Amino acid sequence: MGLKKMHWAGIIAGSLIIFGSVFFFRDNLQMMLFLIGLAVGVMALPFVANIALESREEDKMNQMFLEFARNLAESVATGTPISKSIVNIKKKNYGVLNPYIEKLANQIEMGIPISTALETFGKDAGSLVIKRAIALIREAERAGGEIDYILESTASSIAEIDKLKKERKSAMYNLVIQGYIIFFIFIGIVLIMEFKLLPLTASVGSFGGLGGFGSDMSSLQNPAASVGKGIDTEQFTQPFLFLLLAQGFFAGLIIGKLTEGSVKSGIKHSFILMITAYLISTGSNLFLKGVG
Repeated sequence: MGLKKMHWAGIIAGSLIIFGSVFFFRDNLQMMLFLIGLAVGVMALPFVANIALESREEDKMNQMFLEFARNLAESVATGTPISKSIVNIKKKNYGVLNPYIEKLANQIEMGIPISTALETFGKDAGSLVIKRAIALIREAERAGGEIDYILESTASSIAEIDKLKKERKSAMYNLVIQGYIIFFIFIGIVLIMEFKLLPLTASVGSFGGLGGFGSDMSSLQNPAASVGKGIDTEQFTQPFLFLLLAQGFFAGLIIGKLTEGSVKSGIKHSFILMITAYLISTGSNLFLKGVG
């Protein structure tokens, strides 16, 4: 319920900013674009935060499932059937996994086959790691093998996966920092080109009318008429902005894939880079080219 309220609050706040920008600054395009970008960021922020929270909750689920699998293995090793073991340990605290474990135990107590109950448990949890572990446990239970050995092996496997993920995240931390620094340097280069280098090309028009090559065919037929016109630097503003947005989007996805192994996790990085690039670009046009 809290997340839904956040989503609606972001949508309402963003809509108000857009309405205000159109109503009060319709004659100032640069200010209106800046405020619209800010509004889009406000509207998208709750959804991006939700993705980040889901990723964190999944990590917590994996950690709690590791403890659950170990406790279950210990109980089964004493000779207690796996179904009875699940019912016995359901009252232990497994954090975010508690509702799913309680549902699993309740289904078993109601007489639902343990294989079916475990399958439902894996689907409800939603974690890929848990789904794979549950598939192994179901197969071991169905085959009638040493279930306690399978559970212990599963717990060890999950622990190893979690350890490798943490090591990769730690090793890739510097890469994330470098990715952000490189992107901000790229923004600086684009802004220097837009506000320093391109204005210098305005004088090109004095050399045989080259500055009018992109305006119309008459400038080609009558070069003298286009002398002094120069290159209109305004026509490069949008292409530069699109270039920054595209670079931010794909750079964010790559950062997420490298650090967390998931393109979905890169959405938050893409959001940060894209909204930052947009606000810097439109803000620079607003304040360097003059308000109003």
